[in-house]
Amino acid sequence: MTIEYAVISGGCFWCTEAIFEQVIGVKSVESGYTGGTVENPTYEQVCSGNTRHAEAIRIAFDPQQVNYNELLDIHFATHDPTQLNRQGNDIGSQYRSAIFFTSAQQKQTAEIAINNAQQTYAIPIVTTLEPFKKWYPAEKYHQNFWQNEGQQNRYCLAIIPAKLQKLRSLFANNCRSPS
Repeated sequence: MTIEYAVISGGCFWCTEAIFEQVIGVKSVESGYTGGTVENPTYEQVCSGNTRHAEAIRIAFDPQQVNYNELLDIHFATHDPTQLNRQGNDIGSQYRSAIFFTSAQQKQTAEIAINNAQQTYAIPIVTTLEPFKKWYPAEKYHQNFWQNEGQQNRYCLAIIPAKLQKLRSLFANNCRSPS
């Protein structure tokens, strides 16, 4: 089995991680930081907005089960790519909508995905395409947050269930059975 990686951001990584953990063919999802200027940033540093990092997820996936384009379609359907440097109440460049491409092929696929997604929005998509440079895993307590703590967290309960419902309604064939 070949494993490929996608690195995306679209708001709080707790919320995006919870979505992609439900996708068939996704082998793992890791929350972390990328796209910034500080080596080994902490959550607090990233939250300050001064490091230029995004709260992102790194998705390990089996392209025989789900392809990169399908992951991007899910990404665009489960967050608002028209909000600049924010998702809902999360405000700052660390919450930007971005795709961090690792190859020319990923960049080209992302450009097509953005153009296709634009047709469903009345205002321009502001998702950035950024070359992937360095990955910093988030602190351990951020990993698998929805499964470990998020279902008791008011913030997560206000956001994630609606995103999961949207995922299951639009991408039923790509979703694992609820556990």
